[in-house]
Amino acid sequence: MIARIMGEGQVQIAESDIDVLNELDDKLETAIRAGDEGEFRGRLHDLLDKVREVGSPLPDDSLEPSELILPPPDASMDEVQSMLGDSGLIPG
Repeated sequence: MIARIMGEGQVQIAESDIDVLNELDDKLETAIRAGDEGEFRGRLHDLLDKVREVGSPLPDDSLEPSELILPPPDASMDEVQSMLGDSGLIPG
């Protein structure tokens, strides 16, 4: 799966890493539903850090279609909430 963190570029994520990303996504959604800004901020950074850790960066000149678009680390809770789909930010 190719993911883009807005403002940072693209990474290739192995299917085997999707489950751990979904767990972090669930925690992020819980923080949003609770309206807890501090928890939201920490969970967003946890998710983005894990994507950076498990993802293999694509070259800057690569123009692959992104299957997953993630918010930048400074996104607001409202911005992230508007990006949530039926299954959160991470499908599956």
